[in-house]
Formats: sequence, structure tokens, C-alpha cells
Amino acid sequence: MGGQSPLKNCTTRPVIIPAVSYEAVIGLEIHAQLLTSTKIFCGCSTAFGAPPNTHICPVCLGLPGALPVLNRRAVDLATRAALALGCRINEHSIFARKNYFYPDLPKGYQISQYDQPLASGGHVRFEQGGETREARITRVHLEEDAGKSLHDGFADSAERTYVDYNRAGVPLIEIVTEPDLRSAADASAFFEHLRSTLVWLGVNDGNMEEGSLRCDANVSVRLAGDSTLGTKAEVKNLNSFRYLRHALEYEIDRQIDVVSNGGRVEQETRLWDQAVSRTVTMRSKEEAHDYRYFPEPDLPPVEMAAARVAEIAADLPELPFARRARFMSTHKLPAYDATELTRDRSVADYFESVVASGAVAKAASNWVMGEMARKLNDTRTAIAASPVGAPALASLISLVDGGTISTTTAKDVFEKMWASGRSAKEIVDADGLAQISDESAIAVAVDGVIASHAETVAQYRAGQTKVLGFLVGQVMKATGGKASPKLANDLVRRALERP
Repeated sequence: MGGQSPLKNCTTRPVIIPAVSYEAVIGLEIHAQLLTSTKIFCGCSTAFGAPPNTHICPVCLGLPGALPVLNRRAVDLATRAALALGCRINEHSIFARKNYFYPDLPKGYQISQYDQPLASGGHVRFEQGGETREARITRVHLEEDAGKSLHDGFADSAERTYVDYNRAGVPLIEIVTEPDLRSAADASAFFEHLRSTLVWLGVNDGNMEEGSLRCDANVSVRLAGDSTLGTKAEVKNLNSFRYLRHALEYEIDRQIDVVSNGGRVEQETRLWDQAVSRTVTMRSKEEAHDYRYFPEPDLPPVEMAAARVAEIAADLPELPFARRARFMSTHKLPAYDATELTRDRSVADYFESVVASGAVAKAASNWVMGEMARKLNDTRTAIAASPVGAPALASLISLVDGGTISTTTAKDVFEKMWASGRSAKEIVDADGLAQISDESAIAVAVDGVIASHAETVAQYRAGQTKVLGFLVGQVMKATGGKASPKLANDLVRRALERP
């Protein structure tokens, strides 16, 4: 063949091997502090921000002879959350000792629930990227929080770690999902939805900066379409939606890189290091047997009577997902409006009160999401404490819809309502703000504007129709902003089109 390539005259097309595609498999463990005033097994306060080691007692420190007593309010709040997540409340659940040895765990074990949790088998629907997703809930169980290790801020921080036990014994629920999430974006959207739901229920305050809501993520990768789970790594203590998303994006890419290059993912616990935007190894991942779980001998089983569960279920509010759907069907709101209004239960309640007071739903939505939201943000005021109540805002909207005042004037009236507590009608009457709807009165102003802006009029008649807005603005200025904008627009246009 004289060294000639055997493929030179080959007419067969080369085989293209498709790139290997991987998918992520993610499950979350979310720890939510319950909104109780005292700890789960003692009477110490749960208030945040107290001086270190001032909210402690022999019970939460596990001193010899001190016995825990279960906080009924914590059980009721946990049950409320579990029911809202579609879980089955187990008639019989028990506490267990989870044994491990960290400086922030004063007893040397954590009182938690393990094989017999408070609730099991739920599911949650949430939205991500305009699509509805669903994730199953494996379990919801009660447990106590640990203390907090302090590594920075002291003169000898390089040599010593300090411990604050104020959080030790604070009541938590742990919400564990099935590995149903397939992307970092899905996980972040689920976590955000869950936070909104818990706050909506009055179960958790949603304050992630103070540690009352945090998330651990178990993530593995596998070949797309495969049903076998890969080796998972756990990323611990993620306390923001952004950190969760970034940590998972990095960890998914890291694991794909490992397995695609023939390596093996190690089962371990990792931490998200925001400073370098990567996950780092913390320790090897413990298995359940490493914790040597055994039933807590000082606490009796939790017995949930059907009547008690039914009473808690009857007190559940309409949940955000259902309320959003109702806002779209009953009030005919766009999906965006319905979503924004149902991010906070008090905002949703206020909106519906405005509508019930006579306002058109879309106009009420615009005002609540617009001027009201801006003022609440500027003044750091909760909507429940707004000096402009729902009936008052509805009255303001009716003045706009009825043509008494313009939208621009209404914004000024709103500011005066906020500052004084007076009604919209009182302000409009006292300040002479009622809109001029007398065609002859507005026509006088139009004639004056047309006469004094001959060059602009000529531009309009030459085809530069965008100058219409300027001329209408001059009419509004001439009438002190009181002319009906629609009538002013019509009269200016009519005057310009006259020969």
C-alpha cells in the first residue's frame, strides 16, 4: 500500500460517539426553628441576641439529675408544618439520643427522633422556571438544636474556640426530602418555597441570618436515565438560597469531573466556602450506626390523638400555592401578580381586604405591589401596621376609577394619607384636587398651549406625532395637574387635526 492511509479512499462516514450526559440527584435536610418562646425541653428563653450563655439551665446543659419535659407548643407547631406538607402524622413517635461529641453539644448527645418520627410521607408542589415541580417529603421530626462554636472575634481566636450554649435546646423540626430534585435551581426554588410556607403558617420566622432556618444538601451524580444512585456528598449549613444554589452548582460540576475522569466520589461532609466559591472537605460522612441511636430514657413516647390532629388541621390557613391559583381564577390576576401577592400572608390578606372593600382586583394589585410596597420598604413598616388601611386604599382607588382624580394626583394623596391618617376624600376636598372634567374649561387651556407652541404644532402636523405627549403635558401643567388626562389628550389631538 506504499504507506498510503487505509482511510484515504474510504467512503464510510466516521462513527460519532455521543458525549456522556450526567444528571444530579439532590435531597435536602432543612432545619427550621419553631416559633416558641421557650426551649423544647425546659423553660429557657429562645430569644435571639442575648449575651452568651445567659439562656441556659441544668436541663439544656444536661447536668446530672436534670430531666427534660416536652414543650406542647413545639409539638403542635411541628404537626401544623407536617400537615401543610401533606404528611401523615404518626400516632406514636419516640425521641432518641443521637450520640456524637462536639464542643457545642453540652450533653454529648442530641435529643432527636430517628426511626419513629412525628410525621412521614408528604409531598410539596413548587414552581421553578415557570413550571410546577414536585418533591416528596420523607419525614418531619422534632429535635433540639446544639449550641454555637465561636471561632472569630476574640483576641486569642487563633488558639481558642469559644462556645455559646444559648441555642442548645432550641426546638427544631428537620424536614427531609426524597432525592427528587435534579438541579441546583430546583433545590433553591424548593428551599425558598418551603421557607415561604413555614413563615406563612407561623411556624418559623424565616430569619436565615440568625440561624432559624438552614439547609443541608445531599448530592450525587449519575448517568442520565440510570436508576442507580451515585455516592453522595453532604454540603452542610447553607443559610441562603444563593449559597445553596452556588454550592450545588459547584459540587455537581466537581463530582461530574471526578467520575468522568475515572475517579470515585468519596462519601463525605463538605462545607461551602463563600470566600473561594467552592465546597471543601469537612469530615467523612457518618452513617446512622455511627451515632449509636437509642431511645431517650427520660421522655415518654409522643401520642398524637386523632382529635388533636384534626383540631390542628382545621386551623390551617389556605396555603400559598392554593391561594395563588385562586387569585388567578377568582380575581383574574396575571400569574406574576398572584405570585408576588402570595409571597407574604399579610400582604395577601391586605390585598383581599382592599378588594372586599370595593376596589377592582387588578387596580388593587397594582397599588399594593406599587406605591404601598415602596412606602413599606422605605419606612421599614409591616403592612399590618400601615397607616393606610385596606378600606382607605380602596376609597382612593375608587376616586381614580371614577375620574375624580388622576393616578398622578392619587400618588400625592396617598403620601398625605400615610402622613396624616386622613381619608382620600378629605384630602381631595380640602386641597381642591378634584380632576377637571369640564370639556370647555380644558379646551381653554388647550387653545392657549396650541397658540404658544406653534413650532411644536408644526412638527406634529409634519408627521412627528411623538410631540403629542409634550403638548398634553403642557395642558396638565396649565391646569395644575387637575385636567382629566384622557380628556386633555383627546382635546389636544382634536385641536391639532383641525385645518
